[in-house]
Amino acid sequence: MKRFRIVLGLFVIFSLFVIPTLLHAQSDDVPKSLGAGVSQRLGTDTDITIEYCRPGVKGRVIWGDLVPYGLAPGNRSSDNKPYPWRAGANKNTTLECSKDILVEGKKLPAGKYGIHIIPSKTEWTIIFSKNSELWGSYKYNKEEDALRVTVTPVKAPHQEWMMFGFEDLAGTSATAYLHWELCKVPIAIKLAD
Repeated sequence: MKRFRIVLGLFVIFSLFVIPTLLHAQSDDVPKSLGAGVSQRLGTDTDITIEYCRPGVKGRVIWGDLVPYGLAPGNRSSDNKPYPWRAGANKNTTLECSKDILVEGKKLPAGKYGIHIIPSKTEWTIIFSKNSELWGSYKYNKEEDALRVTVTPVKAPHQEWMMFGFEDLAGTSATAYLHWELCKVPIAIKLAD
């Protein structure tokens, strides 16, 4: 009987202190914005991969509020310098292409690029930076730009979790897109000659 009470007492102590700690530790491992990626092959051997983290709308106003139009005001993380949006959450969104491609008719050499965006109500500037290792866009440096293109956003059905994808597939071309909240941003891509 005494042995049973000791085992029961140890179990109660374990239940009160250890189990909640383990459960809390597990919840800390789940980020608020989950990582994702999408790939598309153009032609016979050109792969394009976009890796990003997917924030949710969660009842917020996204465009012009959570993600400001124009550059975000500077803060401590950006050394008080205005900066573009990171095109997602957490680590910088990236695009990697195995061969040279044309983005909105402009050449982007094979490589891996950080994507930064300057949104507005009518046009968006999509920036492909040679620096693909940033945490967000706080330390974005215009001198590292590989390419800038301008695209026009369109209204779209509600998309709770931000996503990138490919549509309008035509063998050697496709439209990459970003879709979040009520906005879709198409980006024309095709194989370079």
